Amino acid sequence: MANKIDINLVLKNASKSEEERTLSLFDLSILGIGAIIGTGILVLTGIVASTDAGPAVIFSFLIAALASGLIGLCYSELTTSMPNSGSAYVYAWVSIGQVGAFFAGWTLIGVYITTTATVANGWTGYLNSFLREIGIDMPAKLLASPFAGGIINLPAVIMIVLITFVLTKGTSESKWINNTLVLIKLAIIILFISVAVFNVRTANWHPFMPYGPTGVFTGASTVFFTYLGFDALATSAEDAKNVKKNLPRAIIISLIVSTTLYIMVSLIMTGVVSYKELNVPESMSFVLLAKGHTLAAQFVSAGAVLGIMAVVYAFVYAGSNITMAMGRGGFLPKSWAQKSKKSHSPNTALWLNGLMAAILAGLMDIRNLAIIANVGSLTVFALISLIVIVLRRQQPELNRPFKIPFGYTIPILSVLVCIFLLANIALNAWLIYFGWLVIGFILYGSYSVKHIDALQEN
Repeated sequence: MANKIDINLVLKNASKSEEERTLSLFDLSILGIGAIIGTGILVLTGIVASTDAGPAVIFSFLIAALASGLIGLCYSELTTSMPNSGSAYVYAWVSIGQVGAFFAGWTLIGVYITTTATVANGWTGYLNSFLREIGIDMPAKLLASPFAGGIINLPAVIMIVLITFVLTKGTSESKWINNTLVLIKLAIIILFISVAVFNVRTANWHPFMPYGPTGVFTGASTVFFTYLGFDALATSAEDAKNVKKNLPRAIIISLIVSTTLYIMVSLIMTGVVSYKELNVPESMSFVLLAKGHTLAAQFVSAGAVLGIMAVVYAFVYAGSNITMAMGRGGFLPKSWAQKSKKSHSPNTALWLNGLMAAILAGLMDIRNLAIIANVGSLTVFALISLIVIVLRRQQPELNRPFKIPFGYTIPILSVLVCIFLLANIALNAWLIYFGWLVIGFILYGSYSVKHIDALQEN
């Protein structure tokens, strides 16, 4: 038990009165929807349809949504029981111990870095589409990674660095700004659906499953990281009003709305043009331009540029929070957790996460980045589901405002679904993930084990 953090300390640090909580059901739902419908719907929908599943990409999203629903219920039980911003890192420290906490936290940092890089990589496509429509042509070699025939994805690098710089100045994200940006994203998705639906030709849906069931499951594994929004909701539990009811409801609402939009957009995209033509990051504007809807394409591109930047902002911020939390706990150097006296922001953690994400965004292609992000995401989600079972056995008297029904059935199903999707991920992504873990455990063995206990007692 010595290597576990006291759950009473976690509950004490997370305690807030109802008056201090600021996020309503609407705010939580918008937060979840905004995190889920970022790059997945704007970028990966077309790429996955083209390379993995064809028009049957709708089944890929349905499978990912089913898995996410199970995982979302597991998150609901943990976050309402321990409303702490540390997410899986804290849950693991309470239930499994130091090694499990480091594994969860280090994996989450890697997930947020690769997810940020994936989002920024796709952002370049929409930026280029928008600029091209107003007569500005950027050098092609500076718009793609070496894996995609270019030199570097320079706009993605610059964008991440600039957003990281803004964060180091202490610019805080208000719920009003977040809600506004999410509504802009919803507006451009509705605009796309409203305009493009009249160009759907059912002949483009044949063959519906060109790559077979294997392609559908591979597609589900590829798009799964887009549901990382559950972790964003988990970190907001401390500020949620009526957390017992609102958080589970927000998870279900965001899942239903997001999945419905994914399916509608997928069907329209593959119905307007052949799935073979959709292997582009700016798939929404590409489809509109293919049918001559220039003005609508410009609005979609402009909205996507703004909306995706907001997602990058959120993920760099979230990754730095996990880095800062691990620094405070002694798992990572304490200097990484220090906040600037002027801006009160964790500048070292921000730059570490931001620069690593910028390097990956500039030098790797979007599909491989997404697959790598999914290995970590699914691993963390499987761990979350397992922790539900472990904590029920270890802490049977813990107050659980929301408890998953049907005993252990749903957590076990959640673990099995994650394992199944992980089995469909390419070997090269696993090798990169294991490489990340090796780096982490070298750091753990050389630094963390010497500092955790001392800081835990403070």
